[in-house]
Amino acid sequence: MTRLLVTGMSGTGKTTLLRELARRGHDTLDTDYDGWVLPDGTWDEPRMAALLAARTGLVVSGTVANQGVFYDRFAHVVLLSAPLDVILARVAQRPDNPYGKTARQRAEIETNLREVEPLLRRGATLELDARRPAPDLADAVEALLT
Repeated sequence: MTRLLVTGMSGTGKTTLLRELARRGHDTLDTDYDGWVLPDGTWDEPRMAALLAARTGLVVSGTVANQGVFYDRFAHVVLLSAPLDVILARVAQRPDNPYGKTARQRAEIETNLREVEPLLRRGATLELDARRPAPDLADAVEALLT
């Protein structure tokens, strides 16, 4: 079975996409929760390596500095991207994640979009426009899982 990574800047809809995929019966893991990301902003490498060795048919989401270490264990790396104005509007409105509410965090998002997203794009096997509705994005991801 296929393992897939969904990555992208904060506010592109990674969590929303994973929720839709889980609703459809897919095995998902959002690494923003449950201690997958260490205080230095990287994945816990031994924990992630063990997970990926043990499970297939899994959709993982996250954006961390060391994710490239694991690219060879994913059949696809899907980048969700959106323009800055869309991202800032989303982070301002989301009720379940406080990140992006302060001026400093919003400036950080802008910097990350400019400096980090191009790095993610280089490692991605597919880029999807995150302005598309979550069910449409889920359809595109499901096509990669078959």
